[in-house]
Amino acid sequence: MGIEDRPIGVYDSGVGGLTVVREIIKQLPHEEIVYFGDTARVPYGSKSRETITRFAVESMRFLSNQNIKMVVIACNTVSASSIPALRKYFKIPILGVIKPGAAAAVKKTKNKVIGIIGTERTVSSKAYDRVIRQLDPEIKILSRACPLFVPLVEEGWLDKKATLMIASEYLEPLKQQGIDTLVLACTHYPLLKNTIRKVMGNGINMVDSAEETARAVKHILQINGMYRKTSNPPEHRFFVSDTPTKFVEIGERFLSRKFRRIHQINIENYGEFGDLNFIDKHMKV
Repeated sequence: MGIEDRPIGVYDSGVGGLTVVREIIKQLPHEEIVYFGDTARVPYGSKSRETITRFAVESMRFLSNQNIKMVVIACNTVSASSIPALRKYFKIPILGVIKPGAAAAVKKTKNKVIGIIGTERTVSSKAYDRVIRQLDPEIKILSRACPLFVPLVEEGWLDKKATLMIASEYLEPLKQQGIDTLVLACTHYPLLKNTIRKVMGNGINMVDSAEETARAVKHILQINGMYRKTSNPPEHRFFVSDTPTKFVEIGERFLSRKFRRIHQINIENYGEFGDLNFIDKHMKV
């Protein structure tokens, strides 16, 4: 098998990365995908950068064993914390979701006031802030961590009254400060779009980085001559690190398709990488 016919790896802490999968399938229907959701250890957002990077290395080791040609880090928390270390440790193209999402927000805003919601780790890293200010230093950025959103999505509580109340608590301050564009800086959050819209109103621009990330994947494949050449229909494979019941329930609803099979793996089997000091030396964002 030539490198062009290898699958694209997609890695997320849970089910949220399926938003990226959906867009890749839409824009690149001939490409195969191998997805890994680390459902045993979600949520990542409240964990230390060192812990997140170790999780990411283990997950990348697993995906590398699937003979992938590139990987999309669909988790904003990992994209904000660990990509420099991963790029030094793994010699395949690695794409995060932050730069595509930030660029889309800069294009959409009219009043130059952008809100960013994400996990505690993503917000505290200020990774989106740096990219946005590089593109337009005049933009005002207001950030808010929403740590309860990921477990709500993982529980399938997408339209509950409690979810709306929590969303109002998180989002009303941003609404009152006049943002016109809101970056959903976690791939889980698009599953809560309807609830977020109820709080923020129809006038808000919502930026889901999945679409822009899929465009970036397409560009990487194009410039590297890695478009899949075989005419065989793609066979996507999905792996999780814990019981897949909830993943299937939420994922099938979001992808609007049935999973043929979900593989459960023990991700800790991929944790015995040799040089821990190497990882520690390359933690800088």
